[in-house]
Amino acid sequence: MIPEVTLVLASSSPFRRMLLENAGLTFESRAADIDERQIEASEDHAGPEAVAGILARAKAEDISRHFPGALVIGSDQTMSLGDRVYHKAKTRAEARENLMSLSGRTHRLNSAIAIVKDGNLVWEHVAYAELTVRNLTESFVDRYLDRIGDKAFSSVGGYQLEGEGIHLFSAIEGDYFTILGLPMLPLLEELRRLGAIDG
Repeated sequence: MIPEVTLVLASSSPFRRMLLENAGLTFESRAADIDERQIEASEDHAGPEAVAGILARAKAEDISRHFPGALVIGSDQTMSLGDRVYHKAKTRAEARENLMSLSGRTHRLNSAIAIVKDGNLVWEHVAYAELTVRNLTESFVDRYLDRIGDKAFSSVGGYQLEGEGIHLFSAIEGDYFTILGLPMLPLLEELRRLGAIDG
């Protein structure tokens, strides 16, 4: 039997767990069992921001079934350039193509949060950051991919801003938490409003 829990993070992401832990929150975490690509395909007319929100809700709703009475936090992030939505590269060639397609252009990270209690949506929010990639040469991208190795497959854009990925950019607009995929300031404000954390 699962003990009563006040807050549950519907994610196994170490980055999202770290953000909540660093903020001093007490919570459980469990990865949602959903097929993100299938859900995304069924919402093929939804824009990237809407897809992020749909996936965040789906994750929170899935975990909410296992934690009655808890506030379950679901989150998801999409990366978009115009109407194109990017996914994690599976091969080096795909990572290379993705990075070259971003060269000299501004793309958007859409970070959504949903709070669900007993299967009901309590609150949702989408924040975004806009990141401008400097003009990249193919030879630089090849050297970059050589240096980061398998890390190219662990994030949608093939970069981590906290690592060598910072070399790809000429401008960034948006807060760090949104870029990491969990907009903390609006989340904490809502948790205070709900009385879930000290206000």
